[in-house]
Amino acid sequence: MPFGECTITLQDVAYQLGLPVDGRYVSGCLTDFHIYIEGGRPAWETVRRFARAYIMMLLGTQLFADKFGNRIHIRCLPYVAWLEEMGTYSWRSAALAWLYRCMCRVANRHVVKLAGPLQLLQSWIFWRFARFRPAGYDTCSWPLASRWSGYNPPGGEKGPRVQNWRLRLDMLQATDFIWMPYSSPEVLQVVHPEVLEPRHTAMWRSVTSLIYFAVIE
Repeated sequence: MPFGECTITLQDVAYQLGLPVDGRYVSGCLTDFHIYIEGGRPAWETVRRFARAYIMMLLGTQLFADKFGNRIHIRCLPYVAWLEEMGTYSWRSAALAWLYRCMCRVANRHVVKLAGPLQLLQSWIFWRFARFRPAGYDTCSWPLASRWSGYNPPGGEKGPRVQNWRLRLDMLQATDFIWMPYSSPEVLQVVHPEVLEPRHTAMWRSVTSLIYFAVIE
């Protein structure tokens, strides 16, 4: 920014997406996994299959989306085989690592589209830059990114819109950036208590590697 640098942190991912940060890293080789889906009652197994399909959709189209947004990588399959273990992984750091890598790639002038968890990036912008927020979205819910679930950016020619946003970014001042958006009463009323547990908050300021398979940031 004209006044300095800012970026998305693990704390932002915690509040925006409600994902756990304390856990095992998301990585490995498919040959390292032995997938065995346990059978059970037909009705219960049907529910588990739908749950696996829904989680795969979230992983492939929301957290770790590519530019197409309609494909799911097979490397996500072992993680949904055991639903009970899904919460033991650090999905927050994995999603942030993937977003960092995608933003680095899109800085290349030959790249025209941005992949990654774009709802995280968009919600972070709206929460940190009040002047960029769309009007009419005043109700706060959990996770915080769901506040803008019905938002659709306005259409129009791309050229003028890009020039307008570049001008608005160049005119930003330090006072336009909200340094502590999560201390407001509206956030404290809806925040999930698990996010504020010491085992998670202690990692918000840690200096460590963010890992998502071959992506290390």
